[in-house]
Amino acid sequence: MTIKRKAIFGMALAAILWSAGGFLIKGIDWHPMSISGGRSLIAALVIGFAFRKENLSFSKSQWAGAVAYCACVTLFVVATKLTTAANAILLQYTAPIYVALLSGWLLGENVTRRDWFTILIVCCGMIFFFLDKVTAGGTLGNLFAIGSGITFALFILFMRMQKEASPYGSVLLGNLLTFAISLPFWSNNVIDAASITGITVLGVFQLGISYVLYSYAIRHVEALKATLITSIEPILNPIWVFLFFREQPGLYSMIGGFIVLAAITIRYWFEARTQSYITQTANDNLQK
Repeated sequence: MTIKRKAIFGMALAAILWSAGGFLIKGIDWHPMSISGGRSLIAALVIGFAFRKENLSFSKSQWAGAVAYCACVTLFVVATKLTTAANAILLQYTAPIYVALLSGWLLGENVTRRDWFTILIVCCGMIFFFLDKVTAGGTLGNLFAIGSGITFALFILFMRMQKEASPYGSVLLGNLLTFAISLPFWSNNVIDAASITGITVLGVFQLGISYVLYSYAIRHVEALKATLITSIEPILNPIWVFLFFREQPGLYSMIGGFIVLAAITIRYWFEARTQSYITQTANDNLQK
């Protein structure tokens, strides 16, 4: 098997592991903050061991990335507990839109008309998530999921700032920070075999090993393929929850999810085509 195929397989496996978050989180009868903190502590051990030969820089961007990561994973767990798994993951999956909006401010990158059009379509799709009949807690969960998407976008941007340093450090520090802020919420948790098993699987596989696989794979997989492969997560996540808990997203949520997934995928497809055309044109000019 070639390096490229190994990378694609690794990324697909990472996405499948990520998709298990929904039903594993719903299966643990703990406070959401405790689930987030326990999962992150175990993931920190896995990630720290995998990247033990790399050094932390403790730069401003590394700490900023850690805070964004902490907010992202915490908001996602809380959202998954309050709303449907489909809503939580699909609304988090809007992160690329916030990356496009914030990259101009944080990285000085231009936002194109194609970006603005995609943002408009995704915003229209997001409206559908609030059209289903949901409880006040469900609406709050949707808002937390949107917050998870925004903070995930910030995490991506701060990781970009560290491309010449040690970006993995933001994940390691972010997981430790997530555990630290969860400590006040541990007192009323029922510690039994089921909860320990669930939190261990979440930490080792769903967050720890999956991140290690993704970190390896992203070095060898193009942006478009990475986007398409990781879209396995928002598709499988609600399927697992339905199979284990019979939780079914509403019709409007499914329509909104389809719009969000389609808009982001098509946007990356056009970007890949444009980049391919530019590269091919440059090569043809060099040959002349």
